[in-house]
Amino acid sequence: MSGHHDVHSGVHSEHGASAGEHSGRARNPVVKVLDLAWLEFEKPDLDRAEAFAHAFGFATALRTADGLQLRGTDPGSPCVLIRRAARSRFVGPAFRAADAADLRRLAEATGARPVPLPEALGGLTVDLADPSRLRVRVVAGTHELASLPAQQPHLFNFGHDLVRANATQRPPRAPARVQRLGHVVFQTTRYRETLDWYLRNLGLIVSDFLYYPGQRERGPVMSFIRCDRGAVPADHHTLALTLGPSNRYVHSAYQVADLDALAAGGEYLREQGYRRSWGIGRHIQGSQIFDYWRDPDGFMVEHFSDGDMFDCTLEPGWAPMSASGLAQWGPPATKDFLGLEPGVESLRELRAIVGALRRDNEFDLRRLRGLLKVANS
Repeated sequence: MSGHHDVHSGVHSEHGASAGEHSGRARNPVVKVLDLAWLEFEKPDLDRAEAFAHAFGFATALRTADGLQLRGTDPGSPCVLIRRAARSRFVGPAFRAADAADLRRLAEATGARPVPLPEALGGLTVDLADPSRLRVRVVAGTHELASLPAQQPHLFNFGHDLVRANATQRPPRAPARVQRLGHVVFQTTRYRETLDWYLRNLGLIVSDFLYYPGQRERGPVMSFIRCDRGAVPADHHTLALTLGPSNRYVHSAYQVADLDALAAGGEYLREQGYRRSWGIGRHIQGSQIFDYWRDPDGFMVEHFSDGDMFDCTLEPGWAPMSASGLAQWGPPATKDFLGLEPGVESLRELRAIVGALRRDNEFDLRRLRGLLKVANS
């Protein structure tokens, strides 16, 4: 078909931005964080939250009357902290600084001050607010949890390369054991301002930009952002930001051993009565094999495996955004994943669109047209 753009090719450019476009990194960031440490939520029913967490593949690191800490099998911090509250709410992320000196440098640059974290976590935090008014913690010196027994990946016979003989493959239909927290995705009405805030203050760098078809000259509307560890490869994205009519959590992602763990774990979740949002498939940006679920409080969470790892030398890729461009293979993106499923969430987003168009922010009428075009692509 003449003029058709193949969303499955040419999506990462080694040449980076064109003249005048965003470079995808700050020249002199205040600090360079190493990774996500954890995510914090509030939920009214900790028993219900813990039951889903165990079915999803977390282990409980700590349970009190008013709090829950969930962890993966990797050593380090808990992945998720949940505090009992009257309503469900995403509180914010915590990023790990290299050391206390970086924490002090960040505090001096922002006018914040390091304060002690609860004894169960240890260490210090500098609490900031990004331009979307999301609380962002940067932590150092926290307690390190020892590793737990990990789910072992399977041996595969690839083509004629025989590594398994006289043995069957029988992945158990059991929870996929979460290894670690991989990334979190936010939507913001002030995308460019928020993006620059993370690059400037936390030293993150962009792996891929997406723009609305026909609107590249207006700049990107989504970015997949990784930690800058120099020559040490980091996850393709630790944070992803997307422009939209409201400031909100979109989803978070947790690594598991392999496709069998992800698929068999998904069958276990389905049998327990939990709701898949979208999957199983393989993404384009990041290349992860993915499977998305909704927890009982409506938060979207992802199992992933086999994601891209980039060092600091790769420049950002640029690609048009489309629903069909979200995956290389797998079922079409669902209405639930795209936020189009009729219900409370889609009604809330519709109201947010009306409000956003009345306010001074980056989500204007032309951006709305671009978003609707993406949703129907």
